[in-house]
Amino acid sequence: NVKLDNKLKNRQFKKESTDKKHRKEQKKLRAAIKDAVLKTPLPLERYKKRPEEEEFVESLPMDMMEEDDLEQIKAMAQKASFLTRDLSSSGPVHAKKRKGEQQGPESYEKMPRKMQLTEEKEVIHLLPIKDKIRGLIPQSMEKPEDEAVPGPALTPQEQLKLRTQKLTNRKLRIASLGSDILSDPTTNIKKLKELRAMLMETDPYVAVTVRKLVMVSLMEVFKDIVPSYRIRPLTETEKASKVKKETQQLREFEEGLVSQYKFYLENLEQTVKDWKQKKRKRSEAVSLQSYRGLAEVAIRCICELLVALPHFNFHNNIIVTVVPLMNDPVKRVSDMCCEAVKKLLKQDKQGHASLGTVKVISGLVKSRNYDVRPEVLLCLRIKEVEVKKDTDDTAPKKKFMNYKDKKKNLSRMQRKWKKAEEKLEKELLEAEASESKDKKLKLHTETLNIVFLIYFRILKKAQKSILLPSVLEGLAKFAHLINLEFFDDLLNVLQHLIQSGDLTYRESLHCIQTAFNILSGQGDVLNIDPLNFYSHLYKTLLKLNAGASNDDISIVLRCLDVMLTKRRKQVTLQRALAFVKRLSTLSLHTLPNATVGILASNRTLMHTFPKCDILLDNEAQGSGVFLPELDEPEYCNPQNTALWELHTLKRHYHPVVRRFATHLCAGAPSEGSGALIVQLAVWNSVLSVATEARHVLHASVLGGPVL
Repeated sequence: NVKLDNKLKNRQFKKESTDKKHRKEQKKLRAAIKDAVLKTPLPLERYKKRPEEEEFVESLPMDMMEEDDLEQIKAMAQKASFLTRDLSSSGPVHAKKRKGEQQGPESYEKMPRKMQLTEEKEVIHLLPIKDKIRGLIPQSMEKPEDEAVPGPALTPQEQLKLRTQKLTNRKLRIASLGSDILSDPTTNIKKLKELRAMLMETDPYVAVTVRKLVMVSLMEVFKDIVPSYRIRPLTETEKASKVKKETQQLREFEEGLVSQYKFYLENLEQTVKDWKQKKRKRSEAVSLQSYRGLAEVAIRCICELLVALPHFNFHNNIIVTVVPLMNDPVKRVSDMCCEAVKKLLKQDKQGHASLGTVKVISGLVKSRNYDVRPEVLLCLRIKEVEVKKDTDDTAPKKKFMNYKDKKKNLSRMQRKWKKAEEKLEKELLEAEASESKDKKLKLHTETLNIVFLIYFRILKKAQKSILLPSVLEGLAKFAHLINLEFFDDLLNVLQHLIQSGDLTYRESLHCIQTAFNILSGQGDVLNIDPLNFYSHLYKTLLKLNAGASNDDISIVLRCLDVMLTKRRKQVTLQRALAFVKRLSTLSLHTLPNATVGILASNRTLMHTFPKCDILLDNEAQGSGVFLPELDEPEYCNPQNTALWELHTLKRHYHPVVRRFATHLCAGAPSEGSGALIVQLAVWNSVLSVATEARHVLHASVLGGPVL
């Protein structure tokens, strides 16, 4: 508005000056015309010719000119006007300019131009001055230049001493400000801004270290002083209303806290962006090489705030910053962000943070065309909401007076009113808990839908993506939560993947586990024969890695449990016998802990299918010959063989394997001290599978002995 007023005033002043000048020129012109009319014209002065000119004119050869030329000269002399003619020009008299005719350069164009050699100086805007006539007048001054005075060169020892001294002073300052803020956050909220200003440390000696310390200090301060609720902005009505002094002080604290928290997050995000874009700040305080360490500290602070403050403001902005970094090429950064997201999804009870995180992950996977790290999907976690537990957790605990207290402290009428009041409060608490439960169930359902949307989208459009193992592993975990309408299509897709032969051994195991998790839950009502899955597992059991890695044995044992034990009514005896025989053969190849797990699975199958004890007899049961190379468990005649592998395992070097093999040879009794010892051995072997596999893998990498 001030600029517009100034422009309007300048335009009016210019117009007035132009009109005044025009009036003066008109007045002078009228006066000149009036004087010319009144005065009599003076005769033209006649100058005597010089003798040289007379002789020259007389010497002209007039007789040599033609008559036409003389007439033309006389006509031109009569038309000549000495008042209007420019005597210095050689052009014709009274010649009119034509349109489109090229004219010579103007006089102002012939003047030399001068370029501005002086550099523009930076200007500092000052407070404006208010005048009654001209209004607000802006004020400014040139920014003074700091001329660096070269000092004496310092030795490395002196530089180290100077840096240590400066760093100690900065640390004491950070500690003092942080202590003051934590002691009384409401009063000392302004010191939070002073502490945040130290993020812009410009001293090249201590800039990187000080910025890292301030980042971590601010993170811890915010984790301590942030309230347990979300701060919303005040409305215009609330700002205009008069409140108590304590309320106003609380409002100022909340407003300052949100503002400083926002600036702090923006600074952390900008640090990460500068590192990614490889930018250098104007101040050369932080070198480009130091930005990686600075950015890693900033990312760690963001991850800590993501986990610690899921209820506070700008949490969605933190999610949007952290989720893309899960796919960062720097493994340390990506692992840090994936771990933070895992913690967030694990401790989230309400569901808001989980829903926001899953939405951002879905958008990231789709925007990157499914080219992301598998850890991005492995960190997804779906919670099953237990209605009763959630109701107990969300319902506030309120103590009501018992009958003795009422009779002692209240009158009869008061007891009557108190009873009605407590009844009403109980109803209100139940309604509140029910509402909270429904809201939580809705959030978890929406989260579940988005997770399965990611899985199904990858199964449909990116079957050769590196995310397929993670998708199959996730489906194996949460297949019992899939809607019944998708079962038929999903089983067809899994069967097609297995038959294609493009999957690894672990991925095929996950496909089998997913299929039988579907069929063991809601899918038991479907009339589907999973014979192909049984045949595939039976065929590929002997391809299990029997070397350093035992990671796949746990998946095999889970598949056997869900395929045979839980579906005992749909499994024939021939199929059970074939699997018991093949597992016994496999136990000769694997490491001791995996062998114990396989023998435990055989023991469970013998208890589930009691007629499997015919394999402990040497005599043949029926016609035919056992065909171990046949891939169909129904037609390989397993009843005509025996578990001779148990006698070999009785001479195994591992004592637990020997004891287990002896137990199975005795018919796997379920009672007695031997059964208890075997059960303890099973539990110990299952618990030590992952640990021993890790040790064996480590030994093989270092070049040591495998066993």
